Amino acid sequence: MLYELLSGEVDAWEIAPRFSDLLANTGVNFFQDRVKLVNPSDHLGINGPMGSSCGGTVLLESGLRIEYDWLVISLGAEPKLDAVPGAVEFALPFSTLEDAFNVDKKLRALERRNFGKNPQICVAIVGCGYAGVELAAIVSERLQDRGIVQAINVENTICPTAPPGNREAALKVLSSRNVELLLGYFVHCIKKVDYMETSAKMTESGAVQDIAAEHNSEKYLLELQPVEKGLQNQVLQADLVLWTVGSKPLLPPIEIFDKPLELTLSARGQAEIDETLRVKGHPRIFAVGDSSSLRDLKGRLLPATAQVAFQQADFAGWNLWAAINDRPLLPFRFQNLGEMMTLGRNDAALSPSFVDWLTLEGPVGHTGRKIAYLIRLPTDEHRIKVGISWLLKSTIDSVASFQNTISKVLSGS
Repeated sequence: MLYELLSGEVDAWEIAPRFSDLLANTGVNFFQDRVKLVNPSDHLGINGPMGSSCGGTVLLESGLRIEYDWLVISLGAEPKLDAVPGAVEFALPFSTLEDAFNVDKKLRALERRNFGKNPQICVAIVGCGYAGVELAAIVSERLQDRGIVQAINVENTICPTAPPGNREAALKVLSSRNVELLLGYFVHCIKKVDYMETSAKMTESGAVQDIAAEHNSEKYLLELQPVEKGLQNQVLQADLVLWTVGSKPLLPPIEIFDKPLELTLSARGQAEIDETLRVKGHPRIFAVGDSSSLRDLKGRLLPATAQVAFQQADFAGWNLWAAINDRPLLPFRFQNLGEMMTLGRNDAALSPSFVDWLTLEGPVGHTGRKIAYLIRLPTDEHRIKVGISWLLKSTIDSVASFQNTISKVLSGS
């Protein structure tokens, strides 16, 4: 729900509670640190060398070394910006709480700069998967007539793997706002505008880009190339570039007897696991989410989505208990529950998997999505606090909307 931070619909404490708060009064020790090295011993057998119950050790950057019996790797992934020249320097990713704060800070600065002025704020979004489309919907709603959003996708459609109902709902919303879809293009490079070098950049079609040097803010040029023949190269100018394409798993360095050890990795760089979620070759190491790679019964790779990771967490917890107590481990079976996407402060699309033809849109979809996320919050105490907060906000918004309606009716009469 990082998107709702940009729209002001939620507060950070609601969707990103601190571990220190969640784990208070529990037996869980939390260390905020980075993993420097993992030294497993389970490759020598289920109980390690000489019958030891130790599965290995984890060395943290602070110097602390933690001995473990069982290890779960769930480090997620990070945006892959290094595939396109200029993306690392000039594009902002959107996958963490810090990313959301950075984007919100940049948007606020642009809104202040352009307050009361004619020039529109231009936001370029690279990628039209779920993340790109949701960002485009939220940012365009926030900017309204003060800006335009240009969403770029290498595919000829948005959200190619989404249910048709979700895709159609998204297209309907985007077409009603200041969103320009540039489909069938990939970003060749991103450059910072050099006002001293040129005052007019021309595309191959001859269109002159309006480079407003009078603004004392940074602007960027995105060089686009078509995927198929028949389309011309384009150059876009943007005040802000948001990146939602590609990711790379975060796996810790692993070493055995001071020698580097490579895990069995998939083509996507994820650790390959068996159906019980254990890393292949390491019976005492489990991996879930973006850190892991697993195929379903039909041989298809499971998608790197929160829904998969959420379900794997339950199985990993059960299988840890089973392994410790010498019980049979359960094979993981992913159950697709459907897909959801936010499209604005009071708009969303929800397609449950158990009813093929059903898509909940608009306020109904928005309410359904928030209820689904409320259920997924990590503890009962936090769930109650957030539920009360959302209910109060909804009540205040309803009262304000009612007052506005009454004012319009009275002014009209």
